[in-house]
Amino acid sequence: MRIVFMGTPDFAVPTLEALVHAAHDVVCVYTQPPRKAGRGKKLQPTPVHAAADRLGIEVRHPASLKPQEEKDAFAALEADVGVVAAYGLILPQAVLDAPEHGCLNVHASILPRWRGAAPIQRAILAGDTGTGVTIMQMEAGLDTGPMLATVRTPIDRKTAGELTDELARKGAQLMVGTLRDLAIHIPLAQDDAEATHAPKIDKAEARLDWTQDAEQVERQVRAFTPWPGAFFEHEDTRVKVLAAQIAEGRGDPGTVLDDELTVACGSGALRLTRVQRAGKPAMDTADFQRGRAIAQGAHLD
Repeated sequence: MRIVFMGTPDFAVPTLEALVHAAHDVVCVYTQPPRKAGRGKKLQPTPVHAAADRLGIEVRHPASLKPQEEKDAFAALEADVGVVAAYGLILPQAVLDAPEHGCLNVHASILPRWRGAAPIQRAILAGDTGTGVTIMQMEAGLDTGPMLATVRTPIDRKTAGELTDELARKGAQLMVGTLRDLAIHIPLAQDDAEATHAPKIDKAEARLDWTQDAEQVERQVRAFTPWPGAFFEHEDTRVKVLAAQIAEGRGDPGTVLDDELTVACGSGALRLTRVQRAGKPAMDTADFQRGRAIAQGAHLD
């Protein structure tokens, strides 16, 4: 099929690569514009942009698709279908309608649960036992279009980073299969009454809330790994928590209960197993405590 691909982060790259490897004709890639990053604040292409360059595919990165000239340029590609994976820009109706088969989206949840920008993190925070990927026919509403295919996976104790990588691979495979059998897929309307919203993550949410029970605090750690990084503050220093385990213990929430960095929560306790002080490398807690240790009885903010 003649495809226009639209995506931006690492999550979208496996789908782009899978389409090419399946011998589809990806005629153009749309992604968000390069942004300044790193210590030198140099303009950096998005992961999808870099992948498209490696694959020798034309890349476009308009700041918006609303101008008429952008709509016309998209339509002129005469695509059979648009494939979208975490693109990050609103698609005008003219863009949605331009390809013969419309635009299909790879969404990282089982819709209608977790419509929106952060479905993986919200599923972990909510304590969902499972999640997955939905291939959806796009329409004007936010992730409201009819569903063509789904695949499920358990969440277990996976971090957002681990789950993102897994769902990216599963979504790529599911999209290739959906396109192969597109003629026989029957769109299934979503039940709006069952919808939940997955708003964008605010960095302030990543501060660990020790007043919550240990299970919920552990979910914070997994949901915000690797980004933006769950954290606490101690003696005016921010410390990221990269891994933790639920442990026995009780005390005033935020109090360090032992030399292994077991911290009391609103109910139960959490043992921090891998941490990173600001400006320092990540390390296991045993190594961390051999340096500038956080003493038993200290209170973490």
